[in-house]
Amino acid sequence: MLTVSALKRLHIVVSFELADGECIALQGPSGVGKSLLLRAIADLDPNEGSVELDGVSRETMSAPVWRRQVTYVAAEPGWWADTVQEHFTDWDLATPLVDQLGLPASCGTWPIRRLSTGEKQRLGLVRALLLHSRVLLLDEPTSALDAASTASVEALVAARVSAGTSVLWSTHNSGQARRVGSRLFMMASGGHLEEHSL
Repeated sequence: MLTVSALKRLHIVVSFELADGECIALQGPSGVGKSLLLRAIADLDPNEGSVELDGVSRETMSAPVWRRQVTYVAAEPGWWADTVQEHFTDWDLATPLVDQLGLPASCGTWPIRRLSTGEKQRLGLVRALLLHSRVLLLDEPTSALDAASTASVEALVAARVSAGTSVLWSTHNSGQARRVGSRLFMMASGGHLEEHSL
């Protein structure tokens, strides 16, 4: 169980619980603060308030340990080496997931500059999935994908949710929110969260 209590980041103040094996869809206009919220939960930006995992405060853990358990996946993942496989500890472990997302295993040797935005999104998700995090904070993970690739991502994440992973999924697509979420949070201007029926 992820418990967020009076989490404050700039104009956003939120409290909610995310159960094991639950996916909450997060929607709201661009610029309203959805990414800020996800980054604050992952403790990537300065924030106030309390975030706990199974009653254990993130303040009791080092930042790397927390982020391996509560993992933020950016809409545009970062890359720091020349080729794809250099970003993975074990490319052989990554290839089944890469295959499920419609990419060839040979893409490990591809230079990063060759990748499309959508390929980067899928490979960034694979990087996160290999951590086997308790919580995934997905920031518009299919925004650059076609319908088939989007369906592959949704299926892969759904399998993780069924296995007990908790997901907070930011999306602009109302259809996607209904497909992936068991609950829907709408973020309004001012950063307020309201729960809506799906």
